[in-house]
Amino acid sequence: MAEVRIRGVRKSFGNVEVIHGVDVDISDGEFVVLVGPSGCGKSTLLRMIAGLERITDGEVMIGGRVVNQMPPKERDVAMVFQNYALYPHMKVYDNMAFSMKLRGAEKSEVDQRVQKAADILGLTPFLERYPRQLSGGQRQRVAMGRAIVRDPQVFLFDEPLSNLDAKLRVQMRTEIKELHQRLKTTSVYVTHDQIEAMTMADRIVVMHDGIVEQAGEPLDLYDNPTNTFVAGFIGSPAMNFVRGTVRANGGPARLEAKDGVALPLGDGWSGQDGRSVVYGIRPEHLVLAEAGQRSVESEIAVVEPTGAETLLVSRVAGGEFQAVFRERHAFRPGTRVQLAPLLDKVHLFDAETGQRL
Repeated sequence: MAEVRIRGVRKSFGNVEVIHGVDVDISDGEFVVLVGPSGCGKSTLLRMIAGLERITDGEVMIGGRVVNQMPPKERDVAMVFQNYALYPHMKVYDNMAFSMKLRGAEKSEVDQRVQKAADILGLTPFLERYPRQLSGGQRQRVAMGRAIVRDPQVFLFDEPLSNLDAKLRVQMRTEIKELHQRLKTTSVYVTHDQIEAMTMADRIVVMHDGIVEQAGEPLDLYDNPTNTFVAGFIGSPAMNFVRGTVRANGGPARLEAKDGVALPLGDGWSGQDGRSVVYGIRPEHLVLAEAGQRSVESEIAVVEPTGAETLLVSRVAGGEFQAVFRERHAFRPGTRVQLAPLLDKVHLFDAETGQRL
């Protein structure tokens, strides 16, 4: 195992720079997830760690060694790709053993490592099968087994669950997390799915347009997003945003938005009077207002029952407002409801910079 240090890393393709001076520290044994929308640079950064992309500027260190000029095979990392990349003419055992055989390892050592990895991943009954005889989840386990057999310092995962169906994705992300807890190997995982990031990571690095917007523990990012991008990206359903002006004169603090809509604020925001802001509230922090409770009226547009929860999409200040309820309510599109935000859960962001106030 080893720590990974990324210092001022930049990547350009010709005159186009796609990674703009990224700094990330990954501790020994930590499971870090790089998350962000398509095109944010997360896979490019992972490939630079692996040695599959040349680093334009900056340094990547693995276990204290600068590896910028090292070929992939000398970096002591193992990568699991989005497509399984298995040899179709080889059985599962041979697929998992191939890298060790290339290095000239003893047959007894190869067999011991393959059998151990197969036992960890539940692949022992499938060692004599070909990849075409396996399900998608089983193939992905074989790809992970091939990485485990190498006993690397660092595991790299490049969206390994993207080709699986929804139910299998949930199962496999649990298995990968359990695998990490057992092996304690430093792991860097790339995904665009923020639910995967929240459920799997020790620490999340949120990327956007080639920079790191915020890094931290999952719940810290969820509760304390540094800007509107992180606030809107982390969390499903996404945080609700309304632009307006803080008003504290003549009554309790509130946000005045267009169409005469007023959204309540806690007393702690009275010092921002007159400031243009973006008001943020997560869907689960909206409740049906009780008598005398400060609220906002909204018109129901869509009701989406999921069983355990009901997602309510309504119209507020010319935009969509989403609320999540675990209780059963007889909501009907076209009717109006009074939604009360939990005032201690309201976020305000500067309207120009998007930074959290």
